[in-house]
Amino acid sequence: MQGSKIAVLALLFSSLALANINKDFAHILDGTSAVTLDDIEVMYSKFVQQYKQQMNYSPSSQFKSQTIDRKMIFAQKVQEIIKHNTAPSVSYKKGLNPFSDMTEEEFVSYYNINAQAEQNCSATKRSEIPQLMGDGIPEQWDWRDKGIVSPVKNQGHCGSCWTFSTVGCLEAHYLKRYGQFKNLSEQQLVDCASAYDNHGCNGGLPSHAFEYVKDNGGISTEASYPYQAVTNQCTVNPSSYAVGVRGGAVNISLSEEDLRQALFNNGPISIAFQVVDGFRDYSSGVYVSSTCKNGPSDVNHAVLAVGYGTENGVNYWLIKNSWGAAWGDKGFFKMQRGVNMCGVAVCNSYPQEVYDISQEFKVFLQ
Repeated sequence: MQGSKIAVLALLFSSLALANINKDFAHILDGTSAVTLDDIEVMYSKFVQQYKQQMNYSPSSQFKSQTIDRKMIFAQKVQEIIKHNTAPSVSYKKGLNPFSDMTEEEFVSYYNINAQAEQNCSATKRSEIPQLMGDGIPEQWDWRDKGIVSPVKNQGHCGSCWTFSTVGCLEAHYLKRYGQFKNLSEQQLVDCASAYDNHGCNGGLPSHAFEYVKDNGGISTEASYPYQAVTNQCTVNPSSYAVGVRGGAVNISLSEEDLRQALFNNGPISIAFQVVDGFRDYSSGVYVSSTCKNGPSDVNHAVLAVGYGTENGVNYWLIKNSWGAAWGDKGFFKMQRGVNMCGVAVCNSYPQEVYDISQEFKVFLQ
């Protein structure tokens, strides 16, 4: 498990390297202390230091919005967070993150979030998962505790969430089978999987991506075919393929109980849901929304389910995002389970079997 330990340490270091602005100003964000103009000045200075300088993050450079008052947007965001966090009976908390001085339009454009909605997940073939009897499935589960969840990545200015969901799933299943971490290439899927009804930075489906990997001999490593956050011509060298897929995608039924059993029995699962206003500010707790939709044509963001459980009486899915470890709860979030929240049950898949191409080649030579 040496590879997985290295991956976990890298993720931990990247999280600790950043000061935690939400902890430093928790007394303001949770409504304990009233916010003042001086507080906003100090908070915004800390925000710039933490996110724009250390992470080289600048929305104005992406959108050329030089006339936008970033501090004013930030101040409004602080007020929104306080209003949410002090509302009665909220199941999740909001916090500051690298996107807190972006407008909603900029944020949607940055991750090209609406691109995924062009594909209808109901078109994928469904498989019934055999039900387990009795107490075969634990009430709580977190694959991170088993060391098989690879580090959180950041898709950047590209609607490539589907590739990060796919690759995160492949990396996890490889870790589960071989006990080693292989950092795989999202860019290969962005550039090379268009024949499978995928559209690079304009969206795609993990179920289609698993089929591409199966049919085309495998997927390369990040080092051999690095991420660019733009759609390019496919130039991947098949000799660099590291991990293959047998059997293609297993597409789960619309039952969240089937999803829970499949996740426990097989490993992390690619899922999708609809991102709506407010989700980008998630910080902790179990996310719920009264405004998102849950149909197969509504989902617009692919992610990776890595566990499940119950918190304060609310059942949840534990999910890995692809917006960097500085977002949410170190890159993860919890979403309400059992009510098809935001369409979380309509677009799920995982690879039937992953294999190490180099090991398979050695066996072939023997």
